[in-house]
Amino acid sequence: MKLRIQANSLRLRVSPSELARFVETGMLEETIYLGPGIGSELTYSLIRDGHRKRLDVRASPGYLHVLVPAALARTWSETEQVGIEAEISLGVRGNLSLLVEKDFACIDRSDAENADTFPNPRLSLVC
Repeated sequence: MKLRIQANSLRLRVSPSELARFVETGMLEETIYLGPGIGSELTYSLIRDGHRKRLDVRASPGYLHVLVPAALARTWSETEQVGIEAEISLGVRGNLSLLVEKDFACIDRSDAENADTFPNPRLSLVC
């Protein structure tokens, strides 16, 4: 699972094998270590939630959880729908743009670099 953070936007990109695991277990989790000391890690997860009506995010020190409503997760995983997105109000801090999407093969990367990605629908287009 790839995590991209830019300004007030958060994007998770999920490979086909990860999507299959998410469908089966309802959760994906990764940890990035930002230093050698205890507490320098960030664990981020994608969690299917049967009680939610829309995409949401929960954060606490060292943890970032993206919560996906079960119905949206099912539609996303069973169709060609590329992603699920939401704008989440942060009150006086503005909005957080949240996007969870399928990870497509990059047009300018090798087959090895594109392993375990969804076929890119633009692959046949000339740039």
